Amino acid sequence: MVSCPYFPLEDLTVAYTTQSGDERGLGDIGLVTVVDEEDDGDSLWRLARDLGSRTSGGDQARWILTQAGRARVGEAHTDLAFAKWAAHINRRFDLDALFANHDVLMTGRIALPDVRAMIRDPLRRV
Repeated sequence: MVSCPYFPLEDLTVAYTTQSGDERGLGDIGLVTVVDEEDDGDSLWRLARDLGSRTSGGDQARWILTQAGRARVGEAHTDLAFAKWAAHINRRFDLDALFANHDVLMTGRIALPDVRAMIRDPLRRV
């Protein structure tokens, strides 16, 4: 099972993980999703446009990946290492060049287990 850390970004709770596009397991697909049943992930793109001042799709995708990477590196996240989750992909963006070890960004929303229970007991398997 792949780790799925989540973190705050403005007024959103965002989850970030990687997937592999083939059997090599390189994690070349960045999966950045919003933890909200009402959000389809477009709010990430609006943040990239409004806060990041990015106008092109490629620049917005790189901004989204940068924020997710910063949260992971800075350990400003809670990792749901044992959680089962399901992502609902709304948008796939193929980057024009490798960025942050990704050549694809997928965004949407994610269904996570009871996050409050995981925060209280991070080793609990859901």
